[in-house]
Amino acid sequence: MTGPIKKLDLYVLKKFLLLFLGAFCICLFVLMMQAMWRYIDELIGKGLTIDILARFFWYMGITLVPMSLPLSILLTALISFGNMGESLELTAMKSAGISLLRIMRPCIILSIILGCVSFLFQNRISPEAQKQLTRMLATMKETSPAIEIPEGVFYNGIPNVNLYVQKKNAKTGMLYDLIIYKMDQGFENAQIVLADSGKLETTADKHFLQLTIFDGEQFENLRATASQFNAGIHVPYDRETFHTKRILIDFDTDFNMMDENMFSSMARVKNLQELDHGADSIRNSCDSIGTAFYAGLNARFYRLHVNKDDSISAGKVARKSQGTRIRNIYSLLPISQKLQVIQDVYRETSTIKEDLEWQRPISQGGYTNMRKHLIEWHQKFALSLACMLFLFIGAPLGAIIRKGGLGVPTVISVIIFIAYYIINTSGMKLAKDDALSVWTGMWISTMVLAPFGFFLSTKANKDSSIFNPDNYLTVFRRFLGIHTKRHYNRKDVVIIQPRYRIIIEELDNIAQECSSYISRHHLPKAPNYVSLFFRKQEEDEVQSIANRLDLLLEELSNTQNPKILTYMNLYPDFFIFEHLSPARHYHGINIALGLLFPIGILIAWRVWKFRIILYKDMIAIATTNSTIREELEKEASLVESQLNNP
Repeated sequence: MTGPIKKLDLYVLKKFLLLFLGAFCICLFVLMMQAMWRYIDELIGKGLTIDILARFFWYMGITLVPMSLPLSILLTALISFGNMGESLELTAMKSAGISLLRIMRPCIILSIILGCVSFLFQNRISPEAQKQLTRMLATMKETSPAIEIPEGVFYNGIPNVNLYVQKKNAKTGMLYDLIIYKMDQGFENAQIVLADSGKLETTADKHFLQLTIFDGEQFENLRATASQFNAGIHVPYDRETFHTKRILIDFDTDFNMMDENMFSSMARVKNLQELDHGADSIRNSCDSIGTAFYAGLNARFYRLHVNKDDSISAGKVARKSQGTRIRNIYSLLPISQKLQVIQDVYRETSTIKEDLEWQRPISQGGYTNMRKHLIEWHQKFALSLACMLFLFIGAPLGAIIRKGGLGVPTVISVIIFIAYYIINTSGMKLAKDDALSVWTGMWISTMVLAPFGFFLSTKANKDSSIFNPDNYLTVFRRFLGIHTKRHYNRKDVVIIQPRYRIIIEELDNIAQECSSYISRHHLPKAPNYVSLFFRKQEEDEVQSIANRLDLLLEELSNTQNPKILTYMNLYPDFFIFEHLSPARHYHGINIALGLLFPIGILIAWRVWKFRIILYKDMIAIATTNSTIREELEKEASLVESQLNNP
């Protein structure tokens, strides 16, 4: 058996790997396209060369590899196991006694290896790529030519210039209805230029931007002399009208990379060891601020070192003023001194408050930076574990759905990944804002999806049909107390005739038992709260009645009498346990539910509802018996006459 099993492992692994390589490329490409929309403003209209763009996409692709691996595993698992399910290969394997988890074993080993690769990638390669990517983005924002002027808003992407454009022509590059604020000589000496149209271009040496404007006016404030200023004399502004005017703006458009040391302190560019060290350093720094402030308050308001003479003198004063308190001393002061004391206390507390307000942003910024380090630390482990988590979601789901190709699996994988991404991003945001602990925020996505993966794996391994809507509809109807109607139809072939006399007798017995049960348990009345939650209930009478009734009706379904079949559909389908304690086999849980008073009241109300339903069902049995008895007697007599007169 070892040989076939090894061949099976190789077969499953081969199918998985071939699909994984393609899925990884697709997922990485999709994530890169999605990420590109975030940086579209930095890329378009910047005059970037091909080599710069290639480096940019290379670094961005490297940073997205850890996120692409779980998604590609999920998609691959859905497609591969869906293909095997659709071609009945999984059915053949299971018929040979091989469980789904055993079939998944080579994929599980591969996902563990990929998780380790993802962790090493995040710890060694991704931080440097993230640093270079951040460096390039910052360089694009600071030094690249910013000539993609938006319409209808003031644009401040050009140094010392605020530019407003009402309308522009993308084909010709012409700008219309311009308002220009030149602040190269300071804000107080700003030049205001109004122009009908204009065009912004880069000079040949790429060291200046040339703004050519047409048909406009320029306004400039004139500086007042010292004597004019002291005398309050108004100085007029200078006004210039022009048909064509060229403005040179000092703007180096060469792509010179910024110093990478500027980004070394960011959390996302550090490995695991650096994150640990950085978080500890920030924590100690923030704690030292509070410690220093506390020490300053002690030194300011308390004598920490008291010599022997001061101690003796303080003891003498205390013995002389026994029973005297600070409040009593304050009451003895004159009003002027009381006011002085209040003013001194207010001044000191205000100073302390201002010091705290001044130091609070420093501490808050430090703790926020520390949480960023811890978030990145946990993120490396969470994304690595997601590789195996998504396998246990995708493979069982593919085996259940049994749909291959790129259609249904792709849609399902995208939905699951979006859910994971939203939960993970929300947890990260809450952890960063200190609304949740870092550990909870970063692992909440795993904690949510792990039970889902366990549920799917268990159901798929047992070949349970979890996507049958009738099953969920039945559960929903039973929860609301809605009966499932019986459906008995005439059979074309009957082998064994019903024993009508015995059935009549048994139906009468069941009706009597129902009547007895109603009187003994007082069904129409509300249940006793203490008995419901705090006393053990081991009752199987209703289940026994229901089972006996089902057996009788099953035998009676062989009849050829259409009236009897119609009357049989009137018998209720019992709710067997809903009228009892919610956890009747677990007494401790019952007691806990009873102690949770609001929840206990709701449960007791629901039990009362099902007691009323059970009461009506038992009454319906007696009513239906009286209705069907006449037809059963006729059929019994007919069968007896046929036996007596063959």
